[in-house]
Amino acid sequence: MNGKSEILSDQSMQHKGAALKFVILIGFVSLCADATYEGARSITGAYLQVLGASGTVVGLVAGFGELIGYGLRLFIGYLSDQSKKYWGITTLGFILNTAVVPLLAFAGRWEVAAGLMMAERTGKAVRTPPRDALLSYAVSQVGNGFGFGLHEAMDQIGAVIGPLSVAAVVYFQGEYKNGFLILVVPAVLGLIVLLVGQRVYPNPRDFEPGNITSSEGLPKVFWYYLIAVAIVAAGYVDFPLIAYHFQKNNVASGLTIPLFYALAMGVDAIAALLFGYLFDLFGISTLAIAAFTSAFFAPLLFLDSTNLVLLGVIVWGIGMGAQESIVKAAVAKIVPPDIRATAYGIFSTGYGIAWFLGSALMGILYDKSINWLVGFSVVSQLIAVPMFIWIKAEDKKFRNTRDTSK
Repeated sequence: MNGKSEILSDQSMQHKGAALKFVILIGFVSLCADATYEGARSITGAYLQVLGASGTVVGLVAGFGELIGYGLRLFIGYLSDQSKKYWGITTLGFILNTAVVPLLAFAGRWEVAAGLMMAERTGKAVRTPPRDALLSYAVSQVGNGFGFGLHEAMDQIGAVIGPLSVAAVVYFQGEYKNGFLILVVPAVLGLIVLLVGQRVYPNPRDFEPGNITSSEGLPKVFWYYLIAVAIVAAGYVDFPLIAYHFQKNNVASGLTIPLFYALAMGVDAIAALLFGYLFDLFGISTLAIAAFTSAFFAPLLFLDSTNLVLLGVIVWGIGMGAQESIVKAAVAKIVPPDIRATAYGIFSTGYGIAWFLGSALMGILYDKSINWLVGFSVVSQLIAVPMFIWIKAEDKKFRNTRDTSK
């Protein structure tokens, strides 16, 4: 019996080790993708301003890009679950997501740049639901919070490298458009690793034990959770508008704006690991802590107190780290595996609609009254705090009911 137990234990450790390696591989692909498009996003707000766009236009472009990027995931998630072509769809999305970024260098008008920004968001929409489903299978072996937190941390390492590379190019060559060209390097590297990963791990679904299926569809607690996260998204200012504000009010120069963004992404990576660990301990209520903490980034960034801008960037990064890691981890805990890509697609669509409407509104508020923008952002984050606490209690009731009925 002891020998058999040891064999099973060794097999379990090997399974977990393989799952962790898979998470790291997907994390590296995301690192390369983020280096590409986050490097671009660090200057697109300022770039649009140079090309003649207004604050309202920047807010609408950023928000509409997110609407496309999240809204399309509704269809992509369903298609992924029905076709089971998770790898193929992920690859297609990755190519589109990163290929258009260097073309921004050749945009002579803000309308062209805006179109390319939306095309990049479309690519991300295509690759994200199937990729998150693939990840959700592997993180079941290493801890949902830790797995998604590790992925987000690697993701954000790329989001630091990209803006720093762009900042270096802008410093030495003096033009925003030159910063986009360097980003072809991580785009190609990420695609190579992604293609290798498909051969090494052809069936990631095997990582998650059991054959759990859902005959009743998505649980009610999923929809409650989506509403709470959507409220957070609506009040979260996108960085292009922050960069626009920095450029317009001389808060930061064209060189230092990417550095601020790189700092935020570095904080994002650390926060993702921390909140991922806390999520595995305390569950969904961890998001209440994240929402409360990030509620104060808007006044720090927009109320013209340049001495507090650095702190505001750090707080903004903390909130993004939580949103990009444990938000997905919670979906994996709530939703059965066979409809998880669909759930991620629906979730992303709701999140994206809220982000678009909030970004558009805050772009308009920026041109009218920065105080109203700040107030809207802060209130949105604080409203979500008690909702996450209540949702945790509802999720516990749902799990108890499900376990009793078995």
